[in-house]
Parts: sequence; C-alpha cells; structure tokens
Amino acid sequence: MAGVKNGPVGMADLQDSLVELVRRASVELPEDVRSALKTAAQREAEGSPARMVLGTLLANARLAQERSLPICQDTGTPIFYVSYPLGWSTRELRGQIRAAVAEATRRGFLRPNAVDTLSGLNSGNNLGGDDFPLIHFEESDQAALVIDLLLKGGGCENVGAQYQLPNEQIGAGRDLEGVRRAVLHAVQQAQGLGCAPGVLGVVIGGDRASAYAASKRLFLRRLDDHHPNPDLAALEEQLTAQANQLQIGPMGFGGRVTVLTTKIDSLSRLPASFFVTVSYMCWACRRKRMRLEADEVSYE
Repeated sequence: MAGVKNGPVGMADLQDSLVELVRRASVELPEDVRSALKTAAQREAEGSPARMVLGTLLANARLAQERSLPICQDTGTPIFYVSYPLGWSTRELRGQIRAAVAEATRRGFLRPNAVDTLSGLNSGNNLGGDDFPLIHFEESDQAALVIDLLLKGGGCENVGAQYQLPNEQIGAGRDLEGVRRAVLHAVQQAQGLGCAPGVLGVVIGGDRASAYAASKRLFLRRLDDHHPNPDLAALEEQLTAQANQLQIGPMGFGGRVTVLTTKIDSLSRLPASFFVTVSYMCWACRRKRMRLEADEVSYE
C-alpha cells in the first residue's frame, strides 16, 4: 500500500496512484482469469492448435507482467467505475482520471485509441471529449473511494449483439429458453473474431442503452462466482457448456473451450420491450480495483 498527497483544493492527489491502476490493469492478468485459461488448456487435446494457442496466451501474460508491458497491443477503451464518498467532487475526480490516462498513455501502458469519428484523427493521448475514457460515478455511504478499471478491446466489442424478443429468425420467445437461443446465436456469429476463449456478459431486459452498460459491468465479477438467483446461475452454467459445444475454440481454431464463463443479470423493462444484450470480453479480461481508505491506497 502507498500513501497519497493532498490535492490543491483539499482533495487527495490521486494521479500517481491512478497511473499505477492503469499500469496494473494493462499488464497484469487477474488471477482468476489466468487460472481459467490454465484449466482451459488442460481440457484441450495435447498437441492441438487449441492447446498451443492457450499456451501462447499464458506465456504472453507472464511476459507482460514480468516486463510491465501491455498484455495486448489493443489496450481498448478504458472504462472506470467510481464509487466515491459523500462530499467528493466528481469534477475533480474526472480531471485526475483523465490526467492519469494521458500520462499512462505517454508511458506506453495504453495505446492511443481515442479517434475522432468524423475527422479520423487520433488524439494521441486517449482523451476524446467527456466520453473517452468512459467514467461512471456512483455516490456511496462508505468512507472509502473505490475505482474499478476495465479495459475493453475493440475486437471483442465488435461482436457484441442485442436481440429484441420474440425473434422468429432464431425461434426465440420471451422466456429463458429464448434468452438461451439468443446468446448461443451471438456466440455462433462471433466465431473467433472476439479473440476466444471469451467471457459473456448477458443482460435480460432494460432498454438498449442501459442493457449494454450493465452487460459490460458484469465483467467486473470474478470468473468463478455464481449468480445468487438459482435460475440465472443455472442458465450461466448451461450457456457456458453449450457455447463450448460449438467447437469454435481458442481464436477460432477449433477446440473444446470457446467461452470461459457466462455472467447474467436482469433489468426492469417496458411491457413492449424484451431485450437480450450480449457483450463479449476477450481472453484478456483486464480489470483492476483501486481502494483509497484512511489516506492509504491498495490494489485488488
């Protein structure tokens, strides 16, 4: 753990700690993700392309951490989830996060990824208006400041999908069986383009925007946890097992492991709408948490 300095307006100066948060998220694969990849490699046939791919991914992750280099050349969209105590300034926090992102980019922990859609120009520092990096704020009753960082790559972002049920094309009605059909259709369509083996974040209900936001937040869950709702927990296991029966395999080369796990949640919806939203996270499920409590910073 490390202490923090006082900021110019009485608020903690977190920029150095935030740069370290970005570095760790970019170069350190979470322990549960590494464990899931090792288990996946053991499931693949010895000498198969699938096992060789997984071995390469694990070796890459080890070297990235040892050399403090990004796990993947696409460091993705930085998405911050900030839970802050009463009285903190979100404007000040946003400014420190943006400054840290620019500094982490300068140091090579992030690739410059913020491109102006109309001009095609890259800002060079991962700052693109107020929407890049993406920052979600939530006030908390707790005394600690907690910041989760998710790095969401472009390849896996491109294969996300959203379905409005009922859907006659895939034979999906407005029930959990329809949800199952929609999710498996999304995985089949993705093939190897999402850099499998991946993690599925599935949200049932909500509107189009809220569902996509919630589906990405699911990637903050540990890969080995279970939903408290038994029906959704059972569907998570079923979808993972059946997605792996598609034989798409690591990077689309075929094999027994296409999906490491599935995370599901549900949101309230309008009577007229029944959306199933599927976000896909690549094998490099990069997330890290920073906690500031009693003027001490720790990372999880």
